[in-house]
Amino acid sequence: MAADFVCDCCVRAREVLCGGALRSEESIMKQGTAKRSIYGVHPGVAMTIKWIGELKQKTGRTLEEWMKFIKKEGPPTEEARRVWLKEQHGLGTNSAWWLAERSAGKGEEMGDPDAYLETAEQYVEKMFAGKKEHLRPLYDALLKLGLKTGKDVKACPCQTIVPLYRNHVFAQIKPTTQTRIDFGLALGDIRKTPKQLIDTGGLAKKDRITHRFEITSPKDIDDEVKRWLKVAYDRDS
Repeated sequence: MAADFVCDCCVRAREVLCGGALRSEESIMKQGTAKRSIYGVHPGVAMTIKWIGELKQKTGRTLEEWMKFIKKEGPPTEEARRVWLKEQHGLGTNSAWWLAERSAGKGEEMGDPDAYLETAEQYVEKMFAGKKEHLRPLYDALLKLGLKTGKDVKACPCQTIVPLYRNHVFAQIKPTTQTRIDFGLALGDIRKTPKQLIDTGGLAKKDRITHRFEITSPKDIDDEVKRWLKVAYDRDS
């Protein structure tokens, strides 16, 4: 993805889930979530739960066993542990990355739906703290607009962006600067667009997000924004 539209959750998962289809969430639904939230569970959580469940069969150790082993026998830093797990223990890039991250006390929320939802709200609070606090009403308006687009829409916050999913990511909310939110849309190869709908170059880079509106005030959330949001939603049917 382009730098402006990289999902932190996906980077940490070592796959661009925000650019791909929603993964099966059967395991999450069976497990259930006690927490009620305006946000939905990120599809990366389902993938992580599946990975944890298959770890013993694929690697010979459970997650807990790997954590004990890494902390006892492995090198001291997360980066060195990734290399050690790949070179000394034959693990793939994704597994080595995840295990090293978990051994450093990171990414635990991606293995538990309730923990993710709690962390998701913290992501948004931090995203709009300090000098970006005044952008929060614009974010709230865009989030409300996005969720109203369809009953099958969910927002799954990451550290720096809030992707909106239908079957794939079809829109993203990102406080890019202290004065502006970029409202990104997945519009593919559509060519005839209004001047204020900026081409991100995403199509050439094979990104989901291909266009964006610059939102600096409530008046920027106009009929054109609503129209093209609906186009992006309909394209993801």
